Amino acid sequence: MNLALIGYRGTGKSHAGRLLAERLAWPMIDADIWVEQQAGRSIAEIFAAEGETGFRDRESQALVKLTEASGQILSLGGGVILRAENRQRIAERCFTVWLTASATEIARRLARDDQTQTRRPSLTGKPTLHEIEEVLTARLPLYRESANITIDTEGKSPEEVVQSILAQLPSSLTQKEQ
Repeated sequence: MNLALIGYRGTGKSHAGRLLAERLAWPMIDADIWVEQQAGRSIAEIFAAEGETGFRDRESQALVKLTEASGQILSLGGGVILRAENRQRIAERCFTVWLTASATEIARRLARDDQTQTRRPSLTGKPTLHEIEEVLTARLPLYRESANITIDTEGKSPEEVVQSILAQLPSSLTQKEQ
Protein backbone atom coordinates (compact mmCIF):
# COMPACT_ATOMS: atom_id res chain seq x y z
CA MET A 1 0.00 0.00 0.00
CA ASN A 2 1.17 3.51 -0.84
CA LEU A 3 0.14 6.85 0.62
CA ALA A 4 -1.17 9.02 -2.23
CA LEU A 5 -1.80 12.74 -2.03
CA ILE A 6 -4.41 14.09 -4.44
CA GLY A 7 -5.93 17.51 -4.99
CA TYR A 8 -5.79 20.56 -7.19
CA ARG A 9 -2.36 22.02 -7.87
CA GLY A 10 -1.35 24.47 -5.19
CA THR A 11 -2.96 22.54 -2.34
CA GLY A 12 0.42 21.46 -0.94
CA LYS A 13 0.76 17.87 -2.18
CA SER A 14 4.48 18.07 -2.97
CA HIS A 15 5.43 19.97 0.17
CA ALA A 16 3.35 17.75 2.44
CA GLY A 17 4.67 14.70 0.61
CA ARG A 18 8.29 15.64 1.33
CA LEU A 19 7.52 16.22 5.01
CA LEU A 20 5.58 12.95 5.27
CA ALA A 21 8.45 11.10 3.64
CA GLU A 22 10.81 12.46 6.30
CA ARG A 23 8.44 11.56 9.14
CA LEU A 24 7.62 8.06 7.87
CA ALA A 25 11.07 7.35 6.38
CA TRP A 26 9.40 6.38 3.10
CA PRO A 27 10.52 7.39 -0.38
CA MET A 28 8.51 10.21 -1.94
CA ILE A 29 7.77 10.54 -5.64
CA ASP A 30 6.16 13.56 -7.26
CA ALA A 31 4.32 12.05 -10.25
CA ASP A 32 4.40 15.29 -12.27
CA ILE A 33 8.18 15.54 -11.89
CA TRP A 34 8.50 11.84 -12.76
CA VAL A 35 6.48 12.38 -15.97
CA GLU A 36 8.64 15.40 -16.87
CA GLN A 37 11.83 13.44 -16.28
CA GLN A 38 10.61 10.51 -18.38
CA ALA A 39 9.54 12.84 -21.21
CA GLY A 40 12.59 15.10 -20.98
CA ARG A 41 10.37 18.19 -21.03
CA SER A 42 7.98 20.18 -18.86
CA ILE A 43 4.28 19.48 -18.55
CA ALA A 44 3.61 22.69 -20.51
CA GLU A 45 5.85 21.40 -23.32
CA ILE A 46 4.12 17.99 -23.25
CA PHE A 47 0.73 19.74 -23.51
CA ALA A 48 2.01 21.86 -26.42
CA ALA A 49 3.41 18.85 -28.31
CA GLU A 50 0.88 16.13 -27.44
CA GLY A 51 -2.20 17.94 -26.16
CA GLU A 52 -3.96 17.18 -22.92
CA THR A 53 -4.76 13.64 -24.07
CA GLY A 54 -1.06 12.91 -24.61
CA PHE A 55 -0.22 14.24 -21.18
CA ARG A 56 -3.06 12.28 -19.54
CA ASP A 57 -1.82 9.12 -21.27
CA ARG A 58 1.65 9.71 -19.82
CA GLU A 59 0.12 10.45 -16.41
CA SER A 60 -1.83 7.16 -16.49
CA GLN A 61 1.28 5.21 -17.51
CA ALA A 62 3.20 6.85 -14.67
CA LEU A 63 0.51 5.89 -12.15
CA VAL A 64 0.69 2.24 -13.20
CA LYS A 65 4.48 2.23 -12.99
CA LEU A 66 4.69 4.12 -9.69
CA THR A 67 2.09 1.95 -7.97
CA GLU A 68 3.87 -1.29 -8.84
CA ALA A 69 5.87 -0.72 -5.65
CA SER A 70 4.45 -0.03 -2.20
CA GLY A 71 5.47 1.79 0.95
CA GLN A 72 5.99 5.14 -0.72
CA ILE A 73 4.47 8.60 -0.69
CA LEU A 74 3.03 9.58 -4.08
CA SER A 75 2.20 13.20 -4.85
CA LEU A 76 -0.16 12.74 -7.79
CA GLY A 77 -1.04 15.27 -10.45
CA GLY A 78 -4.22 17.25 -9.94
CA GLY A 79 -5.97 15.69 -12.93
CA VAL A 80 -5.00 12.06 -12.38
CA ILE A 81 -8.48 11.39 -11.02
CA LEU A 82 -10.13 12.31 -14.34
CA ARG A 83 -9.82 8.78 -15.72
CA ALA A 84 -11.86 5.98 -14.17
CA GLU A 85 -9.01 3.48 -14.57
CA ASN A 86 -6.73 5.81 -12.59
CA ARG A 87 -9.26 6.16 -9.79
CA GLN A 88 -9.55 2.36 -9.69
CA ARG A 89 -5.76 1.93 -9.57
CA ILE A 90 -5.47 4.50 -6.79
CA ALA A 91 -8.23 2.77 -4.80
CA GLU A 92 -6.50 -0.60 -5.17
CA ARG A 93 -2.93 0.47 -4.44
CA CYS A 94 -3.12 3.56 -2.21
CA PHE A 95 -4.46 5.02 0.97
CA THR A 96 -5.48 8.40 -0.42
CA VAL A 97 -5.42 11.83 1.19
CA TRP A 98 -7.25 14.64 -0.58
CA LEU A 99 -5.73 18.05 0.17
CA THR A 100 -8.15 20.95 -0.29
CA ALA A 101 -8.15 24.74 -0.29
CA SER A 102 -10.50 27.40 -1.63
CA ALA A 103 -10.14 28.58 -5.21
CA THR A 104 -9.04 31.99 -3.93
CA GLU A 105 -6.33 30.45 -1.75
CA ILE A 106 -5.14 28.21 -4.58
CA ALA A 107 -4.90 31.23 -6.91
CA ARG A 108 -2.92 33.11 -4.26
CA ARG A 109 -0.49 30.20 -3.82
CA LEU A 110 -0.04 29.72 -7.57
CA ALA A 111 0.67 33.44 -8.04
CA ARG A 112 3.57 33.09 -5.56
CA ASP A 113 5.01 30.06 -7.38
CA ASP A 114 7.53 31.10 -10.04
CA GLN A 115 7.34 27.70 -11.76
CA THR A 116 3.58 27.70 -12.29
CA GLN A 117 3.66 29.74 -15.49
CA THR A 118 6.60 27.93 -17.06
CA ARG A 119 5.80 24.34 -16.08
CA ARG A 120 2.01 24.19 -15.88
CA PRO A 121 -0.27 25.08 -18.79
CA SER A 122 -3.61 26.79 -18.53
CA LEU A 123 -6.35 24.19 -18.89
CA THR A 124 -9.08 26.56 -20.09
CA GLY A 125 -7.37 29.78 -21.21
CA LYS A 126 -9.47 31.71 -18.70
CA PRO A 127 -8.15 34.02 -15.98
CA THR A 128 -6.52 32.02 -13.17
CA LEU A 129 -9.27 32.29 -10.54
CA HIS A 130 -12.05 31.53 -13.04
CA GLU A 131 -10.13 28.51 -14.34
CA ILE A 132 -9.54 27.19 -10.84
CA GLU A 133 -13.20 27.60 -9.91
CA GLU A 134 -14.39 25.86 -13.09
CA VAL A 135 -11.91 22.98 -13.04
CA LEU A 136 -12.16 22.46 -9.29
CA THR A 137 -15.97 22.31 -9.44
CA ALA A 138 -15.81 19.67 -12.18
CA ARG A 139 -13.25 17.58 -10.27
CA LEU A 140 -14.78 17.76 -6.77
CA PRO A 141 -16.91 14.59 -7.09
CA LEU A 142 -13.90 12.67 -8.45
CA TYR A 143 -11.61 13.80 -5.64
CA ARG A 144 -14.33 12.95 -3.12
CA GLU A 145 -14.78 9.49 -4.68
CA SER A 146 -11.03 8.82 -4.56
CA ALA A 147 -10.23 10.04 -1.04
CA ASN A 148 -9.94 7.98 2.11
CA ILE A 149 -9.52 11.16 4.13
CA THR A 150 -9.76 14.88 3.36
CA ILE A 151 -7.53 17.57 4.84
CA ASP A 152 -8.26 21.28 4.40
CA THR A 153 -4.88 22.98 4.00
CA GLU A 154 -6.15 26.54 4.11
CA GLY A 155 -4.67 28.57 6.96
CA LYS A 156 -2.42 25.67 8.01
CA SER A 157 1.34 25.42 7.87
CA PRO A 158 2.76 22.43 5.99
CA GLU A 159 3.70 20.89 9.35
CA GLU A 160 0.11 21.29 10.61
CA VAL A 161 -1.15 19.61 7.43
CA VAL A 162 1.24 16.70 7.98
CA GLN A 163 0.17 16.40 11.62
CA SER A 164 -3.47 16.26 10.49
CA ILE A 165 -2.64 13.54 7.97
CA LEU A 166 -0.62 11.47 10.43
CA ALA A 167 -3.40 11.70 13.03
CA GLN A 168 -5.87 10.13 10.58
CA LEU A 169 -3.71 7.43 8.98
CA PRO A 170 -4.58 3.84 9.80
CA SER A 171 -2.12 2.15 12.14
CA SER A 172 -1.20 -0.35 9.41
CA LEU A 173 0.45 2.53 7.54
CA THR A 174 2.01 4.38 10.46
CA GLN A 175 3.66 1.28 11.90
CA LYS A 176 6.46 1.83 9.37
CA GLU A 177 7.20 5.11 11.20
CA GLN A 178 8.62 3.29 14.26
